[in-house]
Amino acid sequence: MSERLIDIVTVPDHLGIAGWQAMAAPGLVAGAAGLRPINPIEHGSLPSEPATRPDAVELSLYVEPQWRRRGIGSRLLAAVGADTARRHLVAEVVAGSAGEAFCARHGFRRTGSRRHDLLTYCDVHHAWLGELVDVEHPGYRLNHWTGELADATRVEELLRHPSRPGNAVLSAAEADGGLVAYAVAAVGGLPQRRVRQYGPSVLAGHRGQGLGLWVSAALIQRLREIHPHVDEIEARTGEDDPGLLALHRHLGFRHLRRTRLYELALP
Repeated sequence: MSERLIDIVTVPDHLGIAGWQAMAAPGLVAGAAGLRPINPIEHGSLPSEPATRPDAVELSLYVEPQWRRRGIGSRLLAAVGADTARRHLVAEVVAGSAGEAFCARHGFRRTGSRRHDLLTYCDVHHAWLGELVDVEHPGYRLNHWTGELADATRVEELLRHPSRPGNAVLSAAEADGGLVAYAVAAVGGLPQRRVRQYGPSVLAGHRGQGLGLWVSAALIQRLREIHPHVDEIEARTGEDDPGLLALHRHLGFRHLRRTRLYELALP
């Protein structure tokens, strides 16, 4: 089928996500693109650290393999650029994939690399995990919260909400000055047995106290208590953060894949 016969259509926003589809025929989707707000919680932001730039949104773009090399991805990207008021796109793609080649061809700038690691609960030594959680950290206290990540864009705001059923589990370390470290996991629906962990993130000036290990162990323990259907935790770590990579290895995470971060400033 000719690329000219494929229509790019806008689909209704859902939960803050703008979307476009490449329709090859009624009911046949050849590709899709979407935008969603960047939540600073997912990028390790703490109160004294810079927030994500306000004009940035996260781009997802996919073309079905049988429809690739027909210009569909380029047309979807052009539709995104024409319709969005945000002028800065951020994309995360699997290293060495067609998505990475697409970013390189379309002027995206590579800004970083991430390693994705996976922990399965069958590999967790629960008694040892409990010992890590029970270790005292003088001057610090653990706090836990459950609810919806959509309730706030900063961890300290989440902690002001009372806990309730929701898609997120948070373990945080606090001192008299407030929040100093956290780890949070985003949980999908009941069929999804894998969750995504963000952090741990530790405020500068409180590093070297074992707080990252403390909140991570507490999160792993509490997550299974609240969501017993969860069997796996996937954590993302910047490859320029050897300390955090070592922490995940210590907890039993194993390598899963690598992704690259790309950014594009729209004209």
